[in-house]
Amino acid sequence: MDNRAPAEVGCRLSEVDTPALLLDLSAFERNLRRMAEHLRGTGIQLRPHAKTHKSARIAALQVENGAIGVSCQKVSEAECMVRGGIRDILITNQIVGARKLSRLCALALQARIAVCVDDAHNVRDLGLAAAACGATLGVLVEIDVGANRCGVPPDAAALDLARTVAATAGLRFEGLQAYHGPAQHTREYCARKAQIEAVVSRVRQVRDLIQDSGMACPVISGGGTGAFALEAASGVYTELQAGSYIFMDADYARNELPAPEQRLEFEHSLFVRTTIMSRPAVGRAVVDAGLKAIGVDAGMPVVHQVPGAHYIRASDEHGVLRLDEAAQSLRLGECLQLVPGNCDPTVNLHDWYVAFRDQRVDALWPVDARGPGC
Repeated sequence: MDNRAPAEVGCRLSEVDTPALLLDLSAFERNLRRMAEHLRGTGIQLRPHAKTHKSARIAALQVENGAIGVSCQKVSEAECMVRGGIRDILITNQIVGARKLSRLCALALQARIAVCVDDAHNVRDLGLAAAACGATLGVLVEIDVGANRCGVPPDAAALDLARTVAATAGLRFEGLQAYHGPAQHTREYCARKAQIEAVVSRVRQVRDLIQDSGMACPVISGGGTGAFALEAASGVYTELQAGSYIFMDADYARNELPAPEQRLEFEHSLFVRTTIMSRPAVGRAVVDAGLKAIGVDAGMPVVHQVPGAHYIRASDEHGVLRLDEAAQSLRLGECLQLVPGNCDPTVNLHDWYVAFRDQRVDALWPVDARGPGC
């Protein structure tokens, strides 16, 4: 497999081959600090989601900036993080299948590992795998707070499953997973706030039900970049899983923010660098970043700081730009920076981060956990 880097450390940004995944280190570092400063003194822990960056190096920087560990979505991601020195990981997903469970429990001998469940049969299988390996797994019961994806109903079913976990050797009941993904992308602030308030009410009821039964429920985990401030202020969540704040993709940037005095704004730090490879007509340009270089599931990328240039269509290796009058001066061979609509699948398409500062390549970081994984 040819996974050569598109640049060398020390070269000028203008020399980076395209398409390439760029990371503006100055903006990235400011984003890290802003989140850490916002949560400092609140008692809320940050457990950022590594599915965003898939990089052990970036995870380590998040821990250096106050995160207690990271979240992962797959065993393969968690394995990469443990190899990179991360020692506290929550897999925010259900893990099913003997091979995956064996790998999961092997990780629990090297780091603190927790996982989510929403089925009693899965709890049994987790316990058997943990016992066979001599490991102990932390377990969060996932409740469906409105996303209609995974999770038990936010009622007595959660208490029943929590009791099953607590009674299973090799497992340690730690609390609840309560993530509402769609609410993170609700554009209008008041509507987003109302959705999170409804989520918080459901979570509080389940937490109280478990605690009233005599069980401890110390961890309430969830939250995302779109609503983390609301979740942090809820009095219910104990840790946040926001991930995209470090990159701030175009989709999250479309969210309406609260009043200025309540805002915590993040900067775009992740870009796909692309070259104009064709100028076939007035008003049209074609770049070399298509579906194999940038995710479009959350909308087309935004051309960064080039008024009048609009990315309107993607095919495998082509991106078509509509050029308004203000952008007619763009020429063949010019390079542009695209802000992806969704950073997570975009990162997953690349082997390397080209990390730059002051228009020079400062570092090359591998995307350790890229690919579909398992």
